[in-house]
Amino acid sequence: MLCTNRAFDISRSNPKDFLLFIVKMTNNIKQIEKEIKMSKLNDVVLNQLFTEARTVHGFLPEKISDVQIQELYDLVKWAPTAFNGQPARFVFIKTNEGKERLKPALTPGNVPQVESAAVTVIIAFDTQFFEHLPTQFTASNAKALYENNPEAAQTFAMRNSSLQGAYLMMGARALGYDCGAMSGFDAAKVNEAFFPEGRFKANFLMNIGRADIKAIWPRGPRLAFDQVAKII
Repeated sequence: MLCTNRAFDISRSNPKDFLLFIVKMTNNIKQIEKEIKMSKLNDVVLNQLFTEARTVHGFLPEKISDVQIQELYDLVKWAPTAFNGQPARFVFIKTNEGKERLKPALTPGNVPQVESAAVTVIIAFDTQFFEHLPTQFTASNAKALYENNPEAAQTFAMRNSSLQGAYLMMGARALGYDCGAMSGFDAAKVNEAFFPEGRFKANFLMNIGRADIKAIWPRGPRLAFDQVAKII
């Protein structure tokens, strides 16, 4: 079992106890590594997730059910975040009424995409995500790092909710859907329309559905490895 039954409070530990804790966690990780063997995915899967997947700007008039949305979340919820913090909050907008609430916040060019999508998702983040850390991350008292540090909490929430939004895209592709992420919107208007209490904040939007091939733009190039990366 990876997590201990009792949270380890780093701020109150002595060096010896902390060292023993690290040794125990390391041994647990080694055991898990023996039990989980990763293998390379085949080209069909890699093509669907990456090399042949496209950003979609228009969708066919096909619906996605509530059960399918739940299936998508139940897949991507297992992807990792720092301290298992899971700050992302998702609003899945299917109805015309919901999309009408969203439209005033969109740039004009993004309205048709939302209208045609089976689902438009608001990927937001919970500014008080740390309230869940005692139950979601029991290895240490991570809540203490953020509950009185709004700047650190903001950085954490934005960074990890962005990561969760990317997981949502890959999960949707894995389940056979097409996606188009959007940042062309007024976040303040989205927050006012959907999160008036102020605790949740919009990060970005994502349309999900079945692609209308007529609305797929020509594939753009990608930067070469030596333009963006180095090995040291």
